[in-house]
Amino acid sequence: MQHLAYPPGRMIEYDGRNWLDVILRVRGSVLPRLLPRALLGGAIGGLAAWAFEAHAVKLAPIAHTMIGVALGLLLVFRTNASYDRYWEGRRLLGGVVIRVRDLVRQAAGWASGAPHLAARQRVRDLACGYFRAVCQALRAEDDDGSLGALLPEDARAAILGSGARPQAVMAHLTRAVDRLRRDAGLTDTQLLAMDQNLTAMTDALAGCERILKTPVPFAYAQHIKVFVVLFCYSAPFTMSEAMGWYTPLAAALLCVALFGIDEIGVEIEDPFGRDANDLPLDAMAAGLEKVTAAVVSA
Repeated sequence: MQHLAYPPGRMIEYDGRNWLDVILRVRGSVLPRLLPRALLGGAIGGLAAWAFEAHAVKLAPIAHTMIGVALGLLLVFRTNASYDRYWEGRRLLGGVVIRVRDLVRQAAGWASGAPHLAARQRVRDLACGYFRAVCQALRAEDDDGSLGALLPEDARAAILGSGARPQAVMAHLTRAVDRLRRDAGLTDTQLLAMDQNLTAMTDALAGCERILKTPVPFAYAQHIKVFVVLFCYSAPFTMSEAMGWYTPLAAALLCVALFGIDEIGVEIEDPFGRDANDLPLDAMAAGLEKVTAAVVSA
C-alpha cells in the first residue's frame, strides 16, 4: 500500500505491516504536539544530572515506582474510554449508511419502473442529504454547497434555512416516503419497513449527539494530567544516579511516552472533527452517494 498525500480532514490509511512507514509518518502523529513538553522534560533531566553530579541531589525511586503502576492503569482506562467513544461514533454513522442504503433499495425495488423514477430519486436524494446534514451538524458546519446539491429544489431553501438541518431533511424525507407509498401503491408492511429505517436513522443521530455533548468528565481528565506532569517532571531526579548525563534523553522519552498516551485519548474522544485521526465523514458520504445513485437508477 502506498499513500503519498492526504487532503485535510481525510482519515489516514496505512499498512500496519510496514513498520518503517508507520514509524516515520508525521501526519496523524501526536509527536509534534509533544515536542515542547519533551524539551522541558529534557531540560529538567539536564538539571537533575547536574544536581546529582555537583551536589549528589537525588530522589528515592520508591514513590515513583508505586505511583507509576497506578498512573499506567489510569492512562489505559483513559485511552480505552476515548476509543470506545471513537468506535461507538463509527458504529452509529455506519448504521446510518446501512439504513440509507436499505431505504434506497426498498424504494428502487418496490417502486420500480420509469413512472416512479422521480419519486424514488427524491427519496434517495433526501436520504443522502440526511447523512450530509448529520455530518455537518456533528462538525458544527454549514456547507450549503455539498448539502444543497442533494436537496430537491422545492425543499432546499427551507432546509438550508433551518436551525436543525438533519431534522428538517428527515421531515421532508418522511413526506417523500409517504408520497412514494401513494404513487406506487405500497402496502402497509412495506411502509412500516421503510419507516423503521427512518426511525433508526434518527436514533443514530441522537447517539452521535450524546457522544459529542458528553465529554470525558473534567475531574477525571484533570487528575490524569496533573499526575502525569508531576510524575514526568520529577522522575529525572530519581534516575540521575543511574543514568548520569543520559538523564535528559531518558526524561524526554518518558515525557513522549506518557504525555503521548494522554494526547491520543484527547484526539480520538471526539471522532467527528477534521483531525487526521477522526472519522472520514466526507469519504463516507461520497461513497454512499455513489452507491445509492447506481441503485436508484437501476
